[in-house]
Amino acid sequence: MTDRRPPVLLVVCLLVTVEAAAFVGLGVAWTADVVRGAATMPGASLFLAAFGVGVALLLLLAARGLWRGKRWARSPVIMWQILLVVLSIGWLTVEPTAWAGVVLVVAVLIGVGLLLPSAVAATARHQDPPA
Repeated sequence: MTDRRPPVLLVVCLLVTVEAAAFVGLGVAWTADVVRGAATMPGASLFLAAFGVGVALLLLLAARGLWRGKRWARSPVIMWQILLVVLSIGWLTVEPTAWAGVVLVVAVLIGVGLLLPSAVAATARHQDPPA
């Protein structure tokens, strides 16, 4: 993509990168619990650590794809935001916390940002002619 990207795409990519960083942090925290011996279920903690790092990698690849105007990158990002909205609403109904509110706001901002016409246009261009 050689032309200028819309500002909303920059915001979306930055927010997705922040989400990825949060999941790397969770993965490190779960691994640290296992190493320190603080984990009550070490196997589950290691699985969660691997899952968190995997989600972070997927989100980083998708953010890179969005920035490069790749259409495929919208699907995993939107799907993840839908899951986060559902989870955060659940958290808010059980025990309202600031973190649940932040997760909800960020997920909605990313989802809406990706659906704005300028972001869709920037990520819907065909980069290569079909073979």
